Amino acid sequence: MTRASGVGSWPGTDPGEANGTIRNLLAENGLPFLPELPARGPGAELIGRGAALLLDLPVELTPSGWRHTDAPGRDLSRARGYLANDLDALAEAYDGYGGDLKVQVTGPWTLAASVELPRGERTLTDPGATADIIASLAEGVRRHCADVERLLPGVKLVVQIDEPWLPAVLAGRLPTASGYGRVRSVDPAIVESGLRTVVSSVEDTRPVVHCCDRAIPLPLLRRAGVTGVSMAITGLSATVWESIAAGVEDGLTLYAGALPTDEVGDYQTATTALTRAWQAVGLERARLDDLVITAACGIPGLTIAQARRALQVAVDVATALGEQAHA
Repeated sequence: MTRASGVGSWPGTDPGEANGTIRNLLAENGLPFLPELPARGPGAELIGRGAALLLDLPVELTPSGWRHTDAPGRDLSRARGYLANDLDALAEAYDGYGGDLKVQVTGPWTLAASVELPRGERTLTDPGATADIIASLAEGVRRHCADVERLLPGVKLVVQIDEPWLPAVLAGRLPTASGYGRVRSVDPAIVESGLRTVVSSVEDTRPVVHCCDRAIPLPLLRRAGVTGVSMAITGLSATVWESIAAGVEDGLTLYAGALPTDEVGDYQTATTALTRAWQAVGLERARLDDLVITAACGIPGLTIAQARRALQVAVDVATALGEQAHA
């Protein structure tokens, strides 16, 4: 069944309202997800939320961003508090629910590219510190999933690993702390191995990697063991679509970011564009049934009313594609 879902981030600051809205729209025929509310401030955004999952690797907030520190402080406590509040709201909204549920976690390479060492350079510049983040995150994500399953014993989890900086890590596009140079690119085999460590820690949850960068390394992700890829699909080249097709035919689930994030749009335009691209690479129409439809990326910049509308449009697209798959 073609389903609708969301990438993760959501407007507003009320986790109870966000979870209730998402459950109402997606619980019956979609893939509901734990919303992230970055409008609450530092600790609720991508990197702070990911750092809150690290075990025995405390961080603090500095003027330049998140940085490793010797002991946990109020910044880390705030980030963990947001996550705890979100889980409480999730448990209340989904009491008695027994279907699929998606949770999002920051990926190891995006964390290593973003969290700074005490001297100010990216963790990525230190192979040992990077390995520590990978190992710590893998265990932290495993425990996070266990917490969700304890609160909602009937759910079947899907874990989405957010890796917006992964292509930049591979290509050596990240600036150094001074801004005058670039951090050396990381060997793809090392990137694959690190990602596989985190994927393996939650392999029973049908792990998905999300990346908005058009240079998303699809073959590497497939080798790392993910079962799905979440990506924006508008304006992709024929070569990328051929790589997508190869993955889909091999059992990979495409979380198709078919809806723009700066405007709600209409479901007919998105449905037509996706169907044409699907047919152009020779994918069978019946395989549309395996798609998950989302916005191209997170939607925290929309109003709450617009976000609801965007999610409804995703549901409409999924319904239309599902009908085509069974026509």
